[in-house]
Amino acid sequence: MLAELALYSDRLFFGAVVVYVLAMVLHGGEYSRRRSERVALVGAGAAGSDDAPPADGPDARPRRDTAERLGRMAVALTVLGAGLHLASLITRGVAAQRWPLGNMYEFTSAICVAAVVTWLVLLRRSPASRPLGLFVLLPVLLLQFLAGTVLHVPAGPVVPALQSYWLSIHVTTIAVSSGLLLVPGVASALYLVRRTGRSNAVLDRLPSAPALDRIAYRTTIIAFPLYTFAIIAGAIWAEAAWGRFWGWDPKETVAFVAWVVYAAYLHARATAGWRTGAAAWINVLGFAVMIFNLFFINMVVAGLHSYAGLG
Repeated sequence: MLAELALYSDRLFFGAVVVYVLAMVLHGGEYSRRRSERVALVGAGAAGSDDAPPADGPDARPRRDTAERLGRMAVALTVLGAGLHLASLITRGVAAQRWPLGNMYEFTSAICVAAVVTWLVLLRRSPASRPLGLFVLLPVLLLQFLAGTVLHVPAGPVVPALQSYWLSIHVTTIAVSSGLLLVPGVASALYLVRRTGRSNAVLDRLPSAPALDRIAYRTTIIAFPLYTFAIIAGAIWAEAAWGRFWGWDPKETVAFVAWVVYAAYLHARATAGWRTGAAAWINVLGFAVMIFNLFFINMVVAGLHSYAGLG
């Protein structure tokens, strides 16, 4: 029975990947239809003839409706993918008979589902941010590909050192806050591109640079306290497990560096002269440090956290 649940978990994970890919394709189709609409309208305006259909005429409306429909379908598929994704984690936990965050595969999967749910909540509050979905799903799919191939391990028990209630507290808050921080990392990167004034069919569909900056700032404000709590919880767990709160283990050190970078971002965002481009660069740096900590520190550098493969 447990082996079957583990198999179902893997299939649900794969199903979530497939659905996310389809959602990305539909987002791309939405961009394409919007571009076709603009080209058609510009061509009609340039022709200046009585035969050219007006912008709101019957020939233009189907194009707008198609783009809108594709965007809504992409969001619906993303919701479905998040449901499958979450179900894969739940069935994984039941199959392993523990909290499903005991290795890098599970931890990376949890980060991805947290990022997708964060974007869906953001979309609920700000429907105009829908074009951002394509760029949120891209790193999510990259992480899921790595999780499902390189990092995947069979469901099973964890080592004795991880058999603690702190696993569900510390690792869950780290995973959720990391997923939350993925969204502002993407938003700040797109903000830096938007503020250069470049124009193409994809960038023109994105929210404005100020809107992207607000998305990054407001999401980081929520994620930063959670990440802070996760580090504190990790220190308490370290004292119980290893007899000290902090030992400058590579994992602890880079996690603290990421905390300092995000604290610097929030400070810069509230400081005149830094709140635009400079703050966005700091936020992107923070996201890069998180990714570095997730993969390089966990998989290359030896330390007290190496046995766990945890984030």
